[in-house]
Amino acid sequence: MLQPLAFPKRTMFRRLLAFLAVLLLSLPACEPLDSVTTTPLPLTFAAGHVEGSATAPVWLEIYFTDPASPRAKEYAGGPDEALAQAIRSARLSLDVAIYSLNLWSIRDALLDVWHRGVVVRMVMESDSMDSDEAQELIAAGIPILGDRREGLMHDKFVVVDRQEVWTGSLNFTTGGAYKDDNNLLRIRSLEVAQNYTREFEEMFVADKFGADTVADTPHPNLMVDDTPLEIYFSPDDGVAARLVALIQNAQESIYFMAYSFTSNDIGATVMEQSEAGVTVAGVMDAGQVNSNQGSEYDPFRQAGLDIRLDGNPGLMHHKVFIIDRNIVITGSYNFSASAETRNDENVIIIFNPDVAAQYLAEFQRVYAQAQP
Repeated sequence: MLQPLAFPKRTMFRRLLAFLAVLLLSLPACEPLDSVTTTPLPLTFAAGHVEGSATAPVWLEIYFTDPASPRAKEYAGGPDEALAQAIRSARLSLDVAIYSLNLWSIRDALLDVWHRGVVVRMVMESDSMDSDEAQELIAAGIPILGDRREGLMHDKFVVVDRQEVWTGSLNFTTGGAYKDDNNLLRIRSLEVAQNYTREFEEMFVADKFGADTVADTPHPNLMVDDTPLEIYFSPDDGVAARLVALIQNAQESIYFMAYSFTSNDIGATVMEQSEAGVTVAGVMDAGQVNSNQGSEYDPFRQAGLDIRLDGNPGLMHHKVFIIDRNIVITGSYNFSASAETRNDENVIIIFNPDVAAQYLAEFQRVYAQAQP
């Protein structure tokens, strides 16, 4: 005989109500609950070296880690604190797809909402599920599904109440938040949330990872206010082909920050654009360049491109392109064959000069610390 879950009846009742509400929100004919919608805030930044723009969109917040901050040594003041606050604001549901987790702030926030009755569902890279923090979540009863396959579940996103999405390059680890260079986005949009929810349920509900996934994103191209967005998931959406097309169309400049860059197609396109007179500059993670086979660093340098090795003792973990000071490409997707064909990854492309200006400021900071 199955034993009942060990949480109070009131909590069980609340979780049942929350689960029913999530089901209702899943129905196409249903309208979102107005009481769940959060008030948009101006574009904000966690790192002290970046200032917001008065003309930036109100539906978006951008956070950059700041490993050089004195507070980073105390594991305080990082973007995880804003994410933990958003998690605690959840009233109905939280869907979390994360490669790795050992941040106490995120663990505690997830446990708080779980005990409050919020429906929490998670998928993780199986090889990362043995962390103490992940095991504490499992012990509390939070369902976590591992990918159980050779490719990586490399996504990094959270969907809060099916109303907003947090995503970027940040793993939910102490190193990711306080030692590495990373970015984190908060996007308030029902359509964006629907895209990420669909991808999450493909993994958590249908148990499809990697090559088993299908291209069924409901709103791959959309507008939020006046900003066009494109959202892709690999390996099913052909991310590399879209990145190549965007780079080929660059008219003025291409700046990139790349943790791992081994894609021959993307690398060749960058070099072609440089030869055509487009300004190209980039920073790559020194450890990955030294350890990866097939890194594009040497071909770039041999072609005379302005590419540097990062100067951060931690990881330069961004996966970012900034094109013509107008287009930002970011997410979990490293520029590699594995990201394209084997791993579960997510990519967002934002066409907005104010957003691009903030990423360019981060690029300039990382570039200034890098080794020529």
